Amino acid sequence: MASNNLQMAPDAPSQKSFGGRWALGILVLALLFVLMPFLFWNATWFGRPITDNQISHALADRSHPREIQHVLSQFETRIEKGDPSVRRWYPQMVVLAKDPIDEIRVTDAWVMGQDNTSQEFHTALLAMLNDPNPMVQRNAALSLVRFHDDSGHTLIVSMLRPYTMNSPEAGVLSTRLKNDDIVNPGTLLAHIESGGKKNEVRAQVPGTVERWLVPNGATVTAGQPILSLAPNESMAWEALRALFLIGTPADLPDVEHFVRDSGGMSPQVGAQAQATAREIQARANP
Repeated sequence: MASNNLQMAPDAPSQKSFGGRWALGILVLALLFVLMPFLFWNATWFGRPITDNQISHALADRSHPREIQHVLSQFETRIEKGDPSVRRWYPQMVVLAKDPIDEIRVTDAWVMGQDNTSQEFHTALLAMLNDPNPMVQRNAALSLVRFHDDSGHTLIVSMLRPYTMNSPEAGVLSTRLKNDDIVNPGTLLAHIESGGKKNEVRAQVPGTVERWLVPNGATVTAGQPILSLAPNESMAWEALRALFLIGTPADLPDVEHFVRDSGGMSPQVGAQAQATAREIQARANP
C-alpha cells in the first residue's frame, strides 16, 4: 500500500542541479582564456599572411594604421623572398613615406631598405633623413646603407650616443620616471603644466633613462634639454653593423666605447663593436 500511495502522490519539486551549469560556465571561461590571447595575437602579429585583396583594401582605407604596418611587413617578407609581384605596390610605399602617422613612416623607412635596386626607394629615403620623427630618420639612415649611401652617417653615429629630449613647451615639469628605467617610443616620461593644463611628454626613441637634466618641479622653457636617454641595445646593434660598412676613423671613439663598456647589453653588442672597430681600422690602413 505504501508503494501505491507513493505512486499516487503528486511529484515532489525536483532539486535544480547547478553542477552542469557551473561546469559549462567554467568551460566557457577556460575557452575565453585561450581564445582571447589567440585573437589578439592574430590581430597584431604581422607575420600572419594576407591576400592581395586585403592589401588593396588596407591601403585604400588608411583608417587602420596597424593594418598598413601589417601590409608593409608582408612587403618586406615578399622582397626578401625575391617575389617580383611586390613591385606593383612600390608607388604606394613611396607615398606612405609622407603619411601623417609616424608609426607608418617608421615601418616604411625600414621596409624600403630591403630592395636596394629601387631608385624610387633611394630617393624617398634620402628625403626621410629630414623627417620630424627621429625614428624615421634613423631607419632611413640605416636603410640607405643598403644602397651603399652614407648620407645618414651622422645620424647612425648619434645612435651610439645619449639622446637628449627637449621640452616641447614651457611650463612646470613633473617627472614620472627614474634613472635606469627603460623607455620605448611613446612611453610617457613626464607632464608639463602650463595654464592649468597638464601636457604629456613622451619618448621619441627607445633607450634607458640616464639622468634628468632639470629637477622635478622646475620651470622649463620650450626647447630646453630636460632628459638624457642612454642608447637602446637594438639601436646600438644596428648602428654598429652599419658602421662596419661606412664607419670612419673619427667614429672609433664611439665604437670602442661599446668594446670597453656595453652598459649591460648582451655580449653580441660588444663583439660587434670589436668587429666594427677592426674593419674601420683595416680600411684606414689597407
